[in-house]
Amino acid sequence: MEAIRIIMDEHQSLAAIIHAIRLMIREVGAGRLAPDFKLFKAMVHYLDAYPEKRHHPKEDQFLFGPLKARTTEGADALARLEAEHGLAEARIQALDTALQGYADGAPDGFEAFTAAFETYANFYRNHMLLEEREILPLLKRHFTADDWARADAGCQATPDPMSGTRTPDGDEDFRRLFSRLVAATPAPLGLGGGPYKDD
Repeated sequence: MEAIRIIMDEHQSLAAIIHAIRLMIREVGAGRLAPDFKLFKAMVHYLDAYPEKRHHPKEDQFLFGPLKARTTEGADALARLEAEHGLAEARIQALDTALQGYADGAPDGFEAFTAAFETYANFYRNHMLLEEREILPLLKRHFTADDWARADAGCQATPDPMSGTRTPDGDEDFRRLFSRLVAATPAPLGLGGGPYKDD
């Protein structure tokens, strides 16, 4: 069941990144941190490049699709998850548009970006909980040894670049991005550094 460990690790990584961005936004709103638009844009790019374009298709191909072939249990939950996966482009577009408005100096830019990010974060929390509470137990119940072998191999083929595992297509840049995020994130989650405004 290496596939489940990988999926859970990626969920934890994404949750940590979302929490770090939320803390940064909170510090910016409080006037204790200057906004780093390049870092925000890079993080939105990561959310698009890995969770949306690789993590979700991996789940669909190696976990959800084979599960549907084994059982009708969880059909409603699977339908909802697949529909949500299909809205990836719209989710990223909403986040990117709000961030661009903020970077361009729109009067309500910070508030709009904060709201867009909270919508994104809340969506992902509920999405991951549904997978973990309803679908992963079904996989354990219904998958065969061959299903697990295919799922394990498929999930190992596209590791999360934030995990520190070097991938063959240049995603090691994301590890440097995560280091920047940690450096800018207030303690205790991060190192408490970053471009703070003078008091």
